[in-house]
Amino acid sequence: MKKYLNKVTQGDCLDLLKEIPDNSIDATFADPPFNLKKKYNGYKDSLEFKDYLDWCEKWITEMVRVTKPTGSIFVHNIPKWLTYYASFLNKLADFKHWISWDAPTAPMGKTLQPSHYGILYYAKDSMKNKFNEIRYPHKRCRKCGYLLKDYGGKKAGLHPFGPLVSDVWSDIHRIKHNKYRDEHPCQLPIHLLERIILMSTDEGDIVLDPFVGTGTTVIAAKRLGRRYIGFDIDKKYVELSQMKLAKEKTNSKIGNIWVSWFLGGLVTIRDKDWEELSQNYFIPEHRNHIDHTVIKFVNFKRVVDRVST
Repeated sequence: MKKYLNKVTQGDCLDLLKEIPDNSIDATFADPPFNLKKKYNGYKDSLEFKDYLDWCEKWITEMVRVTKPTGSIFVHNIPKWLTYYASFLNKLADFKHWISWDAPTAPMGKTLQPSHYGILYYAKDSMKNKFNEIRYPHKRCRKCGYLLKDYGGKKAGLHPFGPLVSDVWSDIHRIKHNKYRDEHPCQLPIHLLERIILMSTDEGDIVLDPFVGTGTTVIAAKRLGRRYIGFDIDKKYVELSQMKLAKEKTNSKIGNIWVSWFLGGLVTIRDKDWEELSQNYFIPEHRNHIDHTVIKFVNFKRVVDRVST
């Protein structure tokens, strides 16, 4: 396994996964081709129905095999395919959540409007599973900093940073425009993967992605101080991932705490890190004044400049 560690390797994931030992990976994440005739660089996304599902069952089985008893398995796709993936996973691992990632699209006319992608979250063993509670920031007015939600007079009891994350993620948006994309039809936001990694792993743990594409998962893992293994069948995507990894110098960290950043602000923290992290914030003396004071970092600009380089 050492020859694949902290690298992106070109090859068929079914062949490469066979070289990964049983129970050796802390978190596995897959964002496979959707079989919707999307234009990947070197892969035909148009298998026959049964052939596609047979192939999916094989790599899902391998993902579960290599995951540690304490580890987690995540699979991202449209709801149609996730219903079949769940039938495979239910035989091999313990269901934890169907995460609904809010991703609105244009109405299609003859069906309900598709408005989310799903992320299946399974534990190799639910009794041993490593899980970190995570939080996202309160929604605030960009100009005045006031909370956008009234909370029915209960603001005094709010957590200073923000609420615990549920299984509906509406605060992370898709990468919609080509100017923000690599040359890949299904690129995911790095802070989506950072949330998954913060939730399911600790510093130094190993994250594996068998369909790494242009490197989102491995870059997120590197930023968060995790080790990583990435596979992809396409030479062009592998070369792009390797180039991006070589340039990636960011540590997503404040002091000793690993966090997820986006556009100069935090989008995900671990709940257990708040006590130490709060030392970098200005917090009002009275919690009932939370709506009237924007909680800010001490030396905020310095921190953002460092993270953005």
